[in-house]
Amino acid sequence: MIELRPLHQFVAVAEELHFGRAAQRLAMTQPPLTQAVQALERNLGVMLFERSRRSVALTPAGSALLEEARRLLRAAEALPAAVRAAAAGRTGQLRLAFVSSIAYGPLPLWLRAFREGHPDVQLRLREATLDVQLAAFAGDEIDAGFVLHAPGAVPAGYGALSVLIEPMWLALPEGHAAAARRVLRRADIADTPLVIFPRAVTPSLYDAVLALQRARGLTPQVAQEAIQMQTIVNLVSAGIGMAWVPETVTRLQRPGVVYRRLGGAALQAETSLIWREPALPVVQRFVEQVRGRLATRPKRRQSRLP
Repeated sequence: MIELRPLHQFVAVAEELHFGRAAQRLAMTQPPLTQAVQALERNLGVMLFERSRRSVALTPAGSALLEEARRLLRAAEALPAAVRAAAAGRTGQLRLAFVSSIAYGPLPLWLRAFREGHPDVQLRLREATLDVQLAAFAGDEIDAGFVLHAPGAVPAGYGALSVLIEPMWLALPEGHAAAARRVLRRADIADTPLVIFPRAVTPSLYDAVLALQRARGLTPQVAQEAIQMQTIVNLVSAGIGMAWVPETVTRLQRPGVVYRRLGGAALQAETSLIWREPALPVVQRFVEQVRGRLATRPKRRQSRLP
């Protein structure tokens, strides 16, 4: 192992090419400096300087060491500031997972703002459903994630911030008999099967969808299960059935699909940002930024779809 002090002394001699001036620069006498350079040469097993009574010159080995020594010394000088920045969450990486629905909402703007405010933090994004995220947390593969669930059913055991509560809309095939209606009646969808995400993906929301249909006198008929919201909407466009989707997903305009509300329905979905406690500094910074954005967002207006 080579300590930093001998490297610092070596660099001074290499830059001055004079032991006396280098000693003066280092605020030490010449004999200890000469001894330190000789000890470094013995340690490395090479000659670093060619010495004569009139001159001092670097050997090829000395020239090679000079560049590396300068790099190591610069890194050592920068280390305390780098450590403090990491401890404050200003550097490092943030491994962030998210459900697809929030990507149609405010997530892209939040990510842009975080990148602009934290240019030295590497964002590693991963689209994943609730079940996949919980497994990723357990495997230390992500630091935080946006998850979709029924209101109030945020996963236990995590720090959590509710970021969005929104109504659920029905995605209908464009050719559905009731597609012309702005607000659907129970009878309009009584015989229409469901395209829905598997229960394992978000159990609380799956149960809420089926419970609402039963409460409205509708017998749930599942025609097809699919994981991603985009896939679900595409299946609806093919006429396979109808689907309950968060309001943000209605921004996904797919030919062959219309979005409608069910009259009197009060089905809602909640999106939360969750993280493991104690939160990493970079996670704390991201959470605080999202919280700040939520505090300044304009009052939400009800969507009006044709």
